[in-house]
Amino acid sequence: MENKKSGTFFFAIIAIIVGIALWKQFDFKTMTFENVGLGIVYLITFLFSIFFLIRNTSKKESK
Repeated sequence: MENKKSGTFFFAIIAIIVGIALWKQFDFKTMTFENVGLGIVYLITFLFSIFFLIRNTSKKESK
């Protein structure tokens, strides 16, 4: 049980940090990333961390 709580906390911290970095990389005037390669890496990492957070919470609710 402890291991699942730490995994959820870990992915939540990753999602927050990468989400803020992704927000700073995006230029809303031109609707593009300042650095496209880095923006794509941030976006993929952010989506995976959100996916793992949702997967972990859905497993907890089903038990």
